[in-house]
Amino acid sequence: MKMMKITEQTQKELERAVRKIADKFPTGEDASMMTDIHVRVTQETGELTAFDDDDQEITRCIVEQWIDNKDSEFYNDITTPLRQTLLRMRKTVDNMAIIKPFSFVLEDDDKETVAELYVADDDTIIIDGELMEGLDKELDDFFDKLMKE
Repeated sequence: MKMMKITEQTQKELERAVRKIADKFPTGEDASMMTDIHVRVTQETGELTAFDDDDQEITRCIVEQWIDNKDSEFYNDITTPLRQTLLRMRKTVDNMAIIKPFSFVLEDDDKETVAELYVADDDTIIIDGELMEGLDKELDDFFDKLMKE
């Protein structure tokens, strides 16, 4: 599986979108709202839109690199850069005034969940599948070595 190489401009656009979302839930306010953040990306227009659980729009932006992307693996390809951005901006995200735990969820145009991108909870973190590749073999090797001792 090839991974989409994102440009510096795309990275800045994603970070700006996360900051705009966080601005709607300022740190310091009592976390009274209970919601997840639903991120929808439209493949044809490159539009990234964030919604709360009530389908109220929080923010939107255009990711130019994603405009007219016809790749059938588009949603899989954008999952990693979105997760990486949220992880890099973890301090901002974790301090949003939303009752924990809450999630950032990637959805397609039909509002179907594609991937859970991030869980803001003091005890939980979602790790990208690519980071987990080969872990089964490493664990099996470790177990085999233990059994021999």
